[in-house]
This record gives sequence, C-alpha cells and structure tokens, in this order.
Amino acid sequence: MSGSPWSHSRSSSISDDVDFEIKGQELQFVEIELDPGESAVAEAGAMVWKDAPIEMSTVFGDGSGGEGSGFMGKLLGAGKRLVTGESLFTTVFTHHGKGKARVAFAAPVPGAILPIKLDDVGGRLICQKDAFLAAARGVSIGVHFQQRIMTGLFGGEGFIMQKLEGDGWVFVQMGGTVIERELAAGEELHIDTGCVAAFTAGIDFDVIRAGSVKSMIFGGEGVFFARLRGPGKVWVQSLPFSRLAGRMLAAAGSRGGQNRGEGSILGGLGDLLDGD
Repeated sequence: MSGSPWSHSRSSSISDDVDFEIKGQELQFVEIELDPGESAVAEAGAMVWKDAPIEMSTVFGDGSGGEGSGFMGKLLGAGKRLVTGESLFTTVFTHHGKGKARVAFAAPVPGAILPIKLDDVGGRLICQKDAFLAAARGVSIGVHFQQRIMTGLFGGEGFIMQKLEGDGWVFVQMGGTVIERELAAGEELHIDTGCVAAFTAGIDFDVIRAGSVKSMIFGGEGVFFARLRGPGKVWVQSLPFSRLAGRMLAAAGSRGGQNRGEGSILGGLGDLLDGD
C-alpha cells in the first residue's frame, strides 16, 4: 500500500484491523487488503475486482453475527437492512489463501468514500440511509429512528437513518465534496437538510425554520434547515444524490421525482419563473 493520506496500514496491536487505500478523486473506490482469514463486508453489487484467493458468499443481514447465529437472529438483521431501503443480503469477502490479497469496492455516485474507525467516534455513527459501502467484518448495520416528528418529516432523510456500530473500519459513501466539522458542546451548525451526510451519537439533530416567510417562499433553500448541536462530529456533503437526480429530471423535462429540502415552495410556478 502507498503512503496516501487516504490509506491505512494494519497495526498488530488492534484485532480485526485491515489495510486499505482509497483511490481516485470524484469517482472513488476503496481497495482493501486482507490477511489470511480476514473478511470484508460490502453492499451487494459494490465489488469492482478481487484477487482469486478471496472467496465471496452472500449472507442475510450485515454478516456481523451481532443478532445471534440462529435463523431468527439472521432474519432480524436482514429486516433492519430492509427498513433502511437496502437489500436483505450483503456479500462477505474472505481471504482463504496465503499471503495478502485485495478486493476493491466502488461508490455508485460521484463523490467521496470516507474511512471511519468506529472506536475513534465512540463506536457509533449515524448516517444517511444509503451511506454504507463496505466494512471490516464485525461492524453492525442497524436502524436509527428519528424521535422528533418535525425532524422525521422535514429533516431530509425521513424517520429512518442507518446506524453503524462496532470498533472496526467502515467505509461510507457521500455525494460531492465532504467536510468534517467538530462541534463543541452547545455549538450549532445549520445545514441544508439534504446535505447532512453523517454525525456521531452525541449530536442533537433537529430542524428549524429557514428564516422569514419571504425567505422560505422565494429564497430557494427550502422551508427548513437541519440544526445540528454538539458535542460531536458532523460530516457535510456538497452534492446529495436527491439534488443531482432532481437536476437531471428537470433537464429531461420530467415532473417526477422527490425533492428533499431543495428549492422553492412555489414548486412548478418557481420552475416557470426560472425558465425550466
């Protein structure tokens, strides 16, 4: 592995650690290097290539075994993924040969793949529903429910988000350019609702009105902002997929699709004023 800042080399003092390197700029992929017996878990269809000694198998749920090894435990793990809009299955890639072998996974949209060591962020990460790309074996993929009605309705991600738990490496995909903000206790950050990519468990996530009535109607920034209050870390994406898909639909002349936290309350009239 090279000395890229988006790379990591295994530490012999940490169990279930993996080597990895993230390559590319706007269309990235992560290359994971496995020792014999090590495994990586990924979303179905995310693989780009793998070395021959790495065998892959499809399992119910996230493959972490956190819900138990029985049928009901596996069914519960798979059900969590179904609730977040993901497939019932994940793919486990295990190195059964000698020496080192590599497997690579790619994000499906332009943006960034962010490597996060879960024990560095308190063992839990809350992220958008389709953020998970791959992880070291042992990471659990669960469900985070928004408790506030207004946040669930207008927070950009609905009532259900992904919850990633464990102490290993996880690789999450985010749209466009990604920035990380560290918020002190009580410090607030106001974000477009579609641009909230992930945050740690200590962050309080709520929505607030986007200024005056005039600003909400004519400002083009939606009716609500996401308000994130520290302490904790927040990751912000510059190009949520909903915004990209909305622009593509508008360019194609379609009136379908969903606009989460984007645009004016005028709707179709606003499009006419804009010349669309």
